[in-house]
Amino acid sequence: MSARPNATPLLEAASLSRRFGGLAAVDEVSVALHLGEVHAVIGTNGAGKSTLINMLSGEMPPSDGEIRLRGTPITGWSQARRAREGIGRSYQRTTIFTTFTLLENCRLAAQAAVQKPWTLWQAASTCRASVERAWESLETAGLAESAHRIAGAISHGQQRQLEIAMCLATAPAVLLLDEPLAGMGAEETERMLAMLERLKANHAILLVEHDMDAVFRVADRITVMVNGRVIATDTPDNIRTSPEVRLAYLGESHDQKAHHA
Repeated sequence: MSARPNATPLLEAASLSRRFGGLAAVDEVSVALHLGEVHAVIGTNGAGKSTLINMLSGEMPPSDGEIRLRGTPITGWSQARRAREGIGRSYQRTTIFTTFTLLENCRLAAQAAVQKPWTLWQAASTCRASVERAWESLETAGLAESAHRIAGAISHGQQRQLEIAMCLATAPAVLLLDEPLAGMGAEETERMLAMLERLKANHAILLVEHDMDAVFRVADRITVMVNGRVIATDTPDNIRTSPEVRLAYLGESHDQKAHHA
């Protein structure tokens, strides 16, 4: 079930902008992420989607606007602090340790989230809390049976699942997922969509994705960006039938819409 419209967002951006010289990559974008929802952001290449994620995660400072986590302004927080407070993200390119096992990848992510510099003499593998969290994240991602396999030896789709498992090992409340379905086959896509459906019960999820069939299947709300600006935010059904969205994003005119109806 999606979050109620009047519920307080877990993560919210208000009038967020990012300029590079005279170019506005993101121009006064507002978006609200709620517990129990997959909120997809779609748009053609160069629409500003990844720049938006980079600002929300703390990798890039905004030129203007405000970001709030559970109502608290976090615009000036570092990426590390945001991660510790519950914002996790994945990337377009897979970022895993290919020579380590899946379990080791997740354990390292868990340890990074809760660092204990006073235990430098202790073997990292003996940190019970990190190991338990790693197992839990692999179980959630559907990879527990492959925990002791080397990450570089599993399929591309499983590597994308592993990246999300590593994100889960940091115990995030908000998941910022940048094209998690990229390069996946049909079976792998189905597994990922099923995982997103499971995850949204306990997370607020921002999904940037080019696979429109997948987006309309899994999203509770969709924001459409064109040239750095939001032209629509609505339910999938309303976005699908919006003449403005069809014209700007899908490249269809009103006449074509009538023809397809």
